[in-house]
Amino acid sequence: MPSHAATTTAATNTPTKPSKKNHLVSAMIKQGFISDPLLSPAPSPPSSHHLSRPHSATRPTTATAISLSPPPSFATAAPNPTRSISSPTLFEMMSDEQARDSRHSTEAGLKLQDRVFKVLAEAPFKNSGNDRTNDNNLGCGDVRLTVSARDGFRVSMEVHRRVLADRSRFFAEKLRRNGAHMVTVEILECDDVEVYVEAVVLMYCEDLKKKLMGEEVSKVLELLKVCSAISFDDGILACLDYLEAVPWSEDEEEKVVLLLGDLQLHRSLPNVLQRVVAEPSTSSRADDIFLKLLSGVLQAKDDKARREMKTLISRLLKEESSDHRSFNNSLDISRDTLYHLCHRCLSSLILCLSEATCVEEGRQDRGFLMSEIAREADNMQWVVDILVDRKLGDEFVKLWAEQKELAVLHSKIPTMYRHEISRITAQLCVAIGRGHILVPKDTRYSLLSTWLEALYEDFGWMRRASRSVDKKLVEDGLSQTILTLPLPQQEAILLNWFDRFLNKGDDCPNLQRAFEVWWRRSFIKQYVVESQLQLTVYDNSN
Repeated sequence: MPSHAATTTAATNTPTKPSKKNHLVSAMIKQGFISDPLLSPAPSPPSSHHLSRPHSATRPTTATAISLSPPPSFATAAPNPTRSISSPTLFEMMSDEQARDSRHSTEAGLKLQDRVFKVLAEAPFKNSGNDRTNDNNLGCGDVRLTVSARDGFRVSMEVHRRVLADRSRFFAEKLRRNGAHMVTVEILECDDVEVYVEAVVLMYCEDLKKKLMGEEVSKVLELLKVCSAISFDDGILACLDYLEAVPWSEDEEEKVVLLLGDLQLHRSLPNVLQRVVAEPSTSSRADDIFLKLLSGVLQAKDDKARREMKTLISRLLKEESSDHRSFNNSLDISRDTLYHLCHRCLSSLILCLSEATCVEEGRQDRGFLMSEIAREADNMQWVVDILVDRKLGDEFVKLWAEQKELAVLHSKIPTMYRHEISRITAQLCVAIGRGHILVPKDTRYSLLSTWLEALYEDFGWMRRASRSVDKKLVEDGLSQTILTLPLPQQEAILLNWFDRFLNKGDDCPNLQRAFEVWWRRSFIKQYVVESQLQLTVYDNSN
């Protein structure tokens, strides 16, 4: 927050005493207004590359006095003729980097001066012939307002007490104790001198909305901070009206919300933030909205649009799931809603398979039914992915393991049409193998008892027909799931796999890693449970 100070000056000039300056600046910051004329803005030395003119110690004859401190000049060291041409030393590299930084700083300072001059050139108080000044009989400025940055850059303007006091409660309070003579007010350590000057110019404008039109959101946010600091109420409302009306980028949205929260401006805030802040009643309907969206995707008629919306909603849900710890506003999607969709997909899948098994080979509607099977299986995979991501997949493993009827119907359909169904089983095994789904061993064994044979049969088609299937991922997930079972069940499953793999090769999942682990558990590292739950290890290698 910049410091504010004002000094009442006499009609004649009083020399500035440099030795007292630091003490007086400190007092000025503490007291707000100081009546000592020694604190008038100090003269700026002339510069050949600077557009500003030196500040006069006496009162200027025009209505505006502008004082811009020139940017610092930097001398570069002369090259050493005796030094041979070689790679630069560390000191030379540091000197070059400092010189580059200095040039950039100088260029930035010159650009800032140009922008400030442009603002002042169009300012309503730039001369006594201005229409608004004449209409209001303001005459010459009676307040010398100086705005100073931390780096020494400063701008002085001769403005009008009446305008400042009418538009700003801060200036009204500071100026009410002074008479009609010329008053000097200095704003110290401003974060952005240009924005402060623009805020002063806004005080002279009748149509603030028109003045802000076309500005960047970031500039209006800076103006809002200054208007709030000087209690310029009309400026605050104009900035809020602007922010309510214009679009925001995502980065701008965060800045708007943060700034409005910091400023604690209660008036007009609901209007500005309505686009980002949901009412409690809206938040409570999130589950209903989610059900409507997912149902629409599952029943979509256009396959391309369905795929795009599936990808979009999945990405948004994953973003929400990863961010909710920070914001404490996780989307409230109930387990019942997700499982309602699961049962709907299962019913559609069973119906399609039942119809397909009753239709004779070669009939035209059989092809349509086969495409519907693939579509419903794809829908089910999507819902299961959401369940797993939200850590709600345990109940579905049991539900899928119980689908004996569906598994029988599945075996009667040509592999090229049914392999999408087996991807659901692979999806669950991957989640179990990664520890993303925790279910009892009976449920895990029931899942494999119902669907492992179908997965074996469809694996070749899964691997060739779908680029999204990661063969290694499926094999690892299936291996880990098998190895979570009791040892006798591991033995039965892996011996059956051994015979199948020898006959099918790459069309069968490669579970060699699981087979090795089972072998070591069974014949090399034998763990025997004795009384009182003590384990004894027998190593047959000896």
